[in-house]
Amino acid sequence: MTANADTMHPTHSAHRRLFRFDARGWSRLKCLALLLLCLGTAIDAKAEEVISLALPIKCQPGLTCFFQNYVDNDTSNKVRDYRCGGRSYDGHDGTDIRIRNLEIQKQGVEVLAAAPGRVVGGRNDMEDVSVRIAGKAAIAGKECGNGVLVEHEGGWRTQYCHMAKGSIRVKVGDQLTTGQPIGLVGLSGDTEFFHLHFTVRYRGKAVDPFAFGAPENSCGGGRSLWAASIAEQMQYRPGEIIDYGFAGIAPTMELIESGEIARHPVAPASAALVAYVRTIGLQAGDQQTLSVQGPNGTAISTNSLPALDRDKAQYLVIAGKKRSETAWPAGRYTATYRVMRDGAEVLRKTFDVEAGPR
Repeated sequence: MTANADTMHPTHSAHRRLFRFDARGWSRLKCLALLLLCLGTAIDAKAEEVISLALPIKCQPGLTCFFQNYVDNDTSNKVRDYRCGGRSYDGHDGTDIRIRNLEIQKQGVEVLAAAPGRVVGGRNDMEDVSVRIAGKAAIAGKECGNGVLVEHEGGWRTQYCHMAKGSIRVKVGDQLTTGQPIGLVGLSGDTEFFHLHFTVRYRGKAVDPFAFGAPENSCGGGRSLWAASIAEQMQYRPGEIIDYGFAGIAPTMELIESGEIARHPVAPASAALVAYVRTIGLQAGDQQTLSVQGPNGTAISTNSLPALDRDKAQYLVIAGKKRSETAWPAGRYTATYRVMRDGAEVLRKTFDVEAGPR
């Protein structure tokens, strides 16, 4: 390169040559940078891809199955679900989807693959028995009970627990499609009620499928991993009524859990006429009332309970009376259940039954 002796700047001809060299070099650099940017964007997009989950159980949420527990998003010994409610318990790493009772379980409720993947683990030989009977020692190291572990693309895994003994239809190495049946809901492992415990893990860490990537101590943050087609079914429910009806005897939780209560309908000569409601997800301070009216609108019974002293995973309320006549007066008996929370009604259910001579 030649230079002007006075200014040490390139001469005009040398400057033209240098400019032409820079233009070609800059063009190459721009192409390289653009290529790297595209590659980086593609890699980032791939890394940020999230799994899309279908409902992992064949049922209708809110009608034939219910969300008993969500993931515990509190890292301390306290409990907080993704909406800052108490629908969980300390250290719970999955979503519990329950069915009503043993009678429904005996009919066979299918557990389904939530996304395409490959089976990488499973167990199928544990008895269906409540941990209250079996004891913690009997299921130590096998808390999942009969279950299946599925690996998906992108560092994702899903786990399906507490299935029925002998019901699992897949084996290690099988490739699954979304919605493929893999087993039946059971009572194996560390559980006291019939349900599917469904865990989602990303790169080895359990995550909340309702709030993936939510900042710590946030309420309603993150993003849902559930497929858009089931978004409405997966809406948060702060509390739910899962059982209700009338019986000719005093209902107990055991009769309801087994489904045996259905064998005791109200009849003209029933010893009693009792309404019952079982609710999940009640909160401290909730006030419940269950009232029963006879055919002519007269009050038969009212059970108004004091405010709850703490959150309740489930609660059974009954109201009714013993028969004092030869037979129950013919007609329609109506029950109304209400839950008041902070001065507002949050749950209500009205139901009825025909009773008396026909």
